[in-house]
Amino acid sequence: MIDPKLLAILVCPVTKGPLTYRAETEELWCAASGLAYPIQDDIPVMLQDEARKLTDEERDSLR
Repeated sequence: MIDPKLLAILVCPVTKGPLTYRAETEELWCAASGLAYPIQDDIPVMLQDEARKLTDEERDSLR
């Protein structure tokens, strides 16, 4: 679980767009960049090189 106050201030480092927390995958998803940033030990890893690309289905679920 990520602190809602932290989520409110975090943005995608690529697009500066908003992020959506996905508890089932422990990730922060960005619709604009199509990237999923992992959360490890309750700490978001906001590095483009550590992010994975969202599938088309995952990206569509954000719309």
